[in-house]
Amino acid sequence: MSAQAEHDTVGTGIPEPEFAVTSAAHLAFAAAPTMVFTVHATEPRGRDVQSMALTAQVMIDPARRGYDPETRDRLAELFGPPASGTPSTQGLAWARVTAQVAAFSGSTTFSLELPCTYDLEVAATKYFYALPDGFVPLSFHWGGTVFYRGTDGRLQVVPVPWRASAQFRMPLRARRAMIAEHYPRGGWIRVSEETLGRLNARRAGRGLPSFDACLEELLDDR
Repeated sequence: MSAQAEHDTVGTGIPEPEFAVTSAAHLAFAAAPTMVFTVHATEPRGRDVQSMALTAQVMIDPARRGYDPETRDRLAELFGPPASGTPSTQGLAWARVTAQVAAFSGSTTFSLELPCTYDLEVAATKYFYALPDGFVPLSFHWGGTVFYRGTDGRLQVVPVPWRASAQFRMPLRARRAMIAEHYPRGGWIRVSEETLGRLNARRAGRGLPSFDACLEELLDDR
């Protein structure tokens, strides 16, 4: 393609944004545990983007990292007995979140907030809990709509390309810092009202100071 032809194609066609996740940290002083990912978006065709309404399906990709034998044993509940060095080639769904991106030309950076839970009945949380250190392999699959001005100046709308995705290695320490802020030296589990009532009755009947002490006594009585 000649320089003139290349120049003539800049700014033509529909926008096809591309995404890269560059960092992750927890949202300090948030009411609930929340991770914040920094995302770099580019529009390689040179179209000015008016705005984007995005959705991101965030997946954990267990096969994209290694595991020592001890960790594979802890992951057996999720993936079955550790028959190989890789627990699973199937992803675990973590969350589906949305983001609004303001007008930009060429490239921009925006934040993607992901509310988190410490409920150990959730598969993603079980996976995080089993890892001793290192990183969590993530995939971000993007969807949504892109708003831009056509060559006639009218506002146009196109979907985000179906192939738009990004991979990222989230440092496990980033999530642990978030959990430590909201649940210092602790965590929580979900139980039914009936179980909670029975625990409370046992705690009160034995004069125990807390539910933690009640559970510790029950475990010691095995």
